[in-house]
Amino acid sequence: MDNNQFKEQTSPPPGIERVRHDTRRRTLTVESVIDITPGMRRITLSSDDLADFTSLAPDDHIKIFVPAADGGEERRDYTPRRYDNAARSLTIDFALHEAGPVTQWAIGARTGDRLEIGGPRGSAVVSKAVTRWLLIGDETALPAIGRRIEESAAGTAITAIAAVTGPLEEQSFETRADLDVHWAHRPLSEATDAAALLKLLSTIDIKAETLVWVAAEASVTRDIRAHLLERGYPLSWIKASGYWVFGKADTTEKFG
Repeated sequence: MDNNQFKEQTSPPPGIERVRHDTRRRTLTVESVIDITPGMRRITLSSDDLADFTSLAPDDHIKIFVPAADGGEERRDYTPRRYDNAARSLTIDFALHEAGPVTQWAIGARTGDRLEIGGPRGSAVVSKAVTRWLLIGDETALPAIGRRIEESAAGTAITAIAAVTGPLEEQSFETRADLDVHWAHRPLSEATDAAALLKLLSTIDIKAETLVWVAAEASVTRDIRAHLLERGYPLSWIKASGYWVFGKADTTEKFG
């Protein structure tokens, strides 16, 4: 690809409105547990506490609280996959390959169990004027990727590149958008290696005024961001996060 391809892109960066929310705790009850793939468990929770729950962006994060072994409390960030105020329900997808305390809770979750959440603290709402997306991520990003895909309007063009362990972990999405999904297969032992995602990304022709959203392990996100910049893609059209950091619990990184 010509590294000068985007030099003529003069459009302003996409508008992003940051909206703050009430971060109070809510106590929810497990309504259903479904494994949508062998490594991804979808849990739907319900409570009257959800009557005023607000999540305005697909990549919002809530805090999930579970008891710690030392009698304290563990907390982790998760994406609200779906929510319905009228039905007082919230759906969360849990990647089961992790070994953390919230994952262990999800593995043992049964109908009627309780769970405490807080937030989301805020939402970064991208302008509806953005009609082209390139979504790149690993298993931890799939809930946000799936929600973005499913909530997008007709006339939106979305290309998604997702790293999973194999064909059994691929997901399907219902959407009104024009969707093109590419799956990168790699073992979990290589989740900190960007090679599989970069191999696919190098084949993608990124059109100007595409908002590129990246979320994966921090070093993977960093390598993908560097690749995009080397191709000359404008930084103002890249939104990148390290959703997790190898060897560090409950840690994220923002790259812009």
